[in-house]
Amino acid sequence: MASRSVESPAEPADSIDALHRLILESLDDDQAMETVSIPLAGKSSIADYMVVASGRSSRHVGSMAGKLVEKIKAETGRSPRLEGMPTADWVLIDANDVIVHLFRPEVRSFYNLERMWAFGDAPRPPSEAAPNEAIGAA
Repeated sequence: MASRSVESPAEPADSIDALHRLILESLDDDQAMETVSIPLAGKSSIADYMVVASGRSSRHVGSMAGKLVEKIKAETGRSPRLEGMPTADWVLIDANDVIVHLFRPEVRSFYNLERMWAFGDAPRPPSEAAPNEAIGAA
């Protein structure tokens, strides 16, 4: 996962929020399961948001990732970095200000990224969290 370029100017907050909404809406449209958004602004320099979601199968994960990449490219004019498509067990989409992790459920529970990025908060496990719940939000 690459970090933000020091040379690129910061994105305006409204465009970051619009990108975040686009991603959440796309995942909802594609019936992603247990979507969680973790705000990272002020906590990490890698992105302003991390979105974690599950698909029912590798095919579902790959399909969601492909559609999301196309929507991000159409909206921003930039192609996000994409990793993990050959197997689609865990696909990473790096759209600079929003990092998206798409998993098969078994792989997601093994890595448990939500707990790692909660910064000491006590998040509920994804199976208990409400869809699109922001972990660590004030």
